[in-house]
Amino acid sequence: MNIGHRKISRRATALGIGALLSLTLNGCQRAGAPPSFERPPAPVAVVAAVTRDVPIYLDEVGKCAAREVVTVQPQVSGRITQIHFADGADLKKGDALFTIDPRPFQTELDSAEATLAQRKASLDLARIEFARIADLVDSKAIARQDYDARKNAVAVAEAQVRQSEAAIEAARLNLEYTAIHSPIDGRAGQRLADVGNIVNANSSSLLVIQRINPIYAEFTVTESELTGVQQNMARGSLRVEVSLPDDPEHPRAGQLSFLDNLVQEATGTVKLRATIENGDYRFWPGRFVKVRLILSTMAGAVLIPAAAAQLSANGPFVYVVKEDSTAELRPVTIGQRQGELVIVSSGVSAGERVIVTGQLAVMPGGKVRVEEPPPQENPPAAAAGSKS
Repeated sequence: MNIGHRKISRRATALGIGALLSLTLNGCQRAGAPPSFERPPAPVAVVAAVTRDVPIYLDEVGKCAAREVVTVQPQVSGRITQIHFADGADLKKGDALFTIDPRPFQTELDSAEATLAQRKASLDLARIEFARIADLVDSKAIARQDYDARKNAVAVAEAQVRQSEAAIEAARLNLEYTAIHSPIDGRAGQRLADVGNIVNANSSSLLVIQRINPIYAEFTVTESELTGVQQNMARGSLRVEVSLPDDPEHPRAGQLSFLDNLVQEATGTVKLRATIENGDYRFWPGRFVKVRLILSTMAGAVLIPAAAAQLSANGPFVYVVKEDSTAELRPVTIGQRQGELVIVSSGVSAGERVIVTGQLAVMPGGKVRVEEPPPQENPPAAAAGSKS
């Protein structure tokens, strides 16, 4: 009996030690396990998607060109005696520019007038002599040969008078050409001749005048964009906005006025031209400009801030904040930029809130905490921006 009792005691002792070790190990495992916690909401800023009528456009780089350019050349040869304008002056059509010494041409005119007077006297005498014998030819009082000679003398004298009259007109025209006037309204460049210079007819350039109000903005589009331009031109005149590179916030409106009749083979582009008002001479010939060609207007486009769009391997996406303050990842189709905004063709509806800052801390389906964005003094305009 003692032997059996000892065995039972040893077994009880072993069971007690095992239970104690099991409790000790379980306690150690609980003490080493990390405590469970919930991820805090990510702080974000949101902006509601809006709807607006926005332009569909092409952004190109162009260059200003004068509407009219005239190189003034003398039409008679001679010495310049007077200059009647200042370099860079604004000119009106008919303003005096140069005077070429008129004296030689006045002398030619006087000589031609004297010759005309002489020939008119000869014509009068020829007519008197012809009249004397005109009635005698039928009575055969004079020879037919004398009659024909007198008649021919009258015809020759009349031709000489007409020749002298033509010479007077030419001399008078040359005299008028000694006074050179502006053929157009425009702005004078730098004069290319001074007083005392001898100039040659139709070969010496005296001045270049450019009409820069209105002014042209010339630019090109690719042949792949040409179809869209032509289709929209068929609906009516297309509007153009032209701005300077150093002043992009103040574009000037104009109208598309020219489309070239061929595609340049070397570049695959076609030339276009817009006409804009330039009464303040803000735009200058030869200067580069930014040209926006408005093709059409998209009514009711959905717009979100361009900063909201993110890019993944599957394409662009945005985070939309739902009513329960969780973030939903939405694939979107992005269109043209409209200033600080961008068109969303699909994926977001008007009024939905999209996250614009704090996206890196956001998890799809995770909680977010919306923070108020700082107030903007000048909200972004939908019509400004660059082509995406």
